[in-house]
Amino acid sequence: MPFHISLDGHTDLAARIYRQLRDGILDGRLRAGERLPPTRELARELDVSRNTVAVAYERLTAEGFLSGHVGRGTFVSTDPVARTQRAAPAGGVRPAARWRSLPAPLGEDRPAPAFDFRVGVPDPALFPLRTWRRLVSQALRPSLLTPSGYADPAGLEALRVAIARHIGAARSVRAGGEDLVVTQGAQQALDLIGRVLIEPGTRVAVEDPGYPPAERLFAAHGARVMKVPVDAEGLDVAALAKGTRLVYTTPSHQFPLGTPMSLARRTALLAWAERNDAVIVEDDYDSEFRFSDRPLEPLQSLDRDGRVLYVGSFSKTLLPLLRLGFLVAPASLRPALRQAKQLMDWHGDLVTQSALASFIDEGLLARHVRKATREYSVRRERILAFARDELRDLLEVVPSSAGLHLCALSGPHATDTVDGVVAEAASAGVAVENLSTYGGTRGGLVIGYGLVGSDRVDEGLARLGECFSAARRS
Repeated sequence: MPFHISLDGHTDLAARIYRQLRDGILDGRLRAGERLPPTRELARELDVSRNTVAVAYERLTAEGFLSGHVGRGTFVSTDPVARTQRAAPAGGVRPAARWRSLPAPLGEDRPAPAFDFRVGVPDPALFPLRTWRRLVSQALRPSLLTPSGYADPAGLEALRVAIARHIGAARSVRAGGEDLVVTQGAQQALDLIGRVLIEPGTRVAVEDPGYPPAERLFAAHGARVMKVPVDAEGLDVAALAKGTRLVYTTPSHQFPLGTPMSLARRTALLAWAERNDAVIVEDDYDSEFRFSDRPLEPLQSLDRDGRVLYVGSFSKTLLPLLRLGFLVAPASLRPALRQAKQLMDWHGDLVTQSALASFIDEGLLARHVRKATREYSVRRERILAFARDELRDLLEVVPSSAGLHLCALSGPHATDTVDGVVAEAASAGVAVENLSTYGGTRGGLVIGYGLVGSDRVDEGLARLGECFSAARRS
């Protein structure tokens, strides 16, 4: 057989042989009707056990790529379907109308820029990997294996209790373990809310500028999404349309501007929700990292009517790949939310949930937040100094005391400059985000400091400064 099989660097030899033979059949290098070497002969040629080759042959035969004939040998199938169908057919079905206009999902397979100032991503180098490994290993214990194999859709009780205690101390959220639903990130928490509260045509208000994935998610549930402007005090309550049933807001650290909602505006929003029989979804996505005084109380702690659903995530404090978030809901919604969670995916990964419960109970989360805050503070100060010293005639930094990014608004004559800078920076290996991506009427930059280490921030900012100089000359 002239067809060559390479097994260099692979431990699963049977799978490797299977894939190479299958691909050879699909792309025509192994022709229909061609006889393959006997398993003993190919095993000797590849210096593997005969059983390894036999496993590969058996799988290919079961899938129709090969056919065996007693006394004659093993041959490439003459069935054209088995040899040519490499992917599912395109099909003639179409999704529901509301799914056709949504943008394609974000991909992360693009190469990372040399200086990554993207928004909302924590530094993986700060993650306590060794400690996490230990906790995951401890979590893989017999007591976690329940007879049914399934658990409470609201999540592991130990984790719910630990989260309630943590957010009570860190954020003044009023909740016990029974008030929480553990989710796979904040986005799933928003999806649960949408399933339980949104019907086709329901009016939903989102901030402008704001968080696009939330807006798209509500629209995908059939909501009529209305954008509400944000000013220096937060979401403009007076601009909320009559008949709005749900308001999505980021009051602790407005995304993407970074300003906190004033106490007066919080009080007004709660009063508006009571008058209009509406629900408020409070997304407290990254306010664990604080660089000044204690923040204003969250809306949830001020709510006396049970109208606020509080959403939190560990994607910013730990890692996005863990897919851990939570939802604090009033008692009237908890049964429906648990039912929706069970129908969606039953429950999340209990091993990861158990590890996080231990991480919180041992004080490791609080320690990690303190350590990461110190590191992010250094990066943040350098970005502030850069904007103040180098860009003061072009950009105005929005006051902010929390989170993983800063926003700088452009002057009335600098919008075109900012657009050019973002493109120029990308060519120079510097990733920054244009404020216009998130809506609103003002231009500007959104600069994250989660992914660029303190030892590289200055070099990245210097390159960004050169891009501003080039944009101004052009």
